[in-house]
Amino acid sequence: MGRPVTKNELLSAAMSGYKTMNETIEGLSEKEMSEPFDFSEDEKKKEAHWKRDKNVRDILIHLYEWHMLLINWIAANEKGENTPFLPKPYNWKTYGEMNVKLWEKHQETSLENAKQMLSESHAEVMKLAEKFSETDLFTKGAFKWTGTSTLGSYFISNTSSHYNWAVKKLKAHIKNCHAK
Repeated sequence: MGRPVTKNELLSAAMSGYKTMNETIEGLSEKEMSEPFDFSEDEKKKEAHWKRDKNVRDILIHLYEWHMLLINWIAANEKGENTPFLPKPYNWKTYGEMNVKLWEKHQETSLENAKQMLSESHAEVMKLAEKFSETDLFTKGAFKWTGTSTLGSYFISNTSSHYNWAVKKLKAHIKNCHAK
């Protein structure tokens, strides 16, 4: 399925991606769960996140924190507070630094807590997406605070696209574990 362009597609892709990610995690062996992520041997994996995330918890917390960015951004703007998606001092050129801070914040969070936090934030994001109409989600300019993007694109980026990113990373980790 391509990138969602309707509310139903957005909701379906988000649920499907979340389910696939959880099934991938549930299917990890004991070794795959305990072995730290290490993508240093793969020259194609140059983006910072390949070095940042060291385990399943790190992925789940990353997703949770981005859910919270979305939830809080929408809430603030609906209250009339003109709030950018990324909190100050970050912007789209420096959000990698923010991701590192979010990673650091959760180094004492347990895997079980990370799973619970993500489950709850996913449910909240889905409930939030449900409340918006298709026009709200997919019409540019429906909300001044979404700029040149649609609100739906933010939901897609923080759900199905992000879940696909997580699955890709988990599969790369599984492949690494079997190569050792």
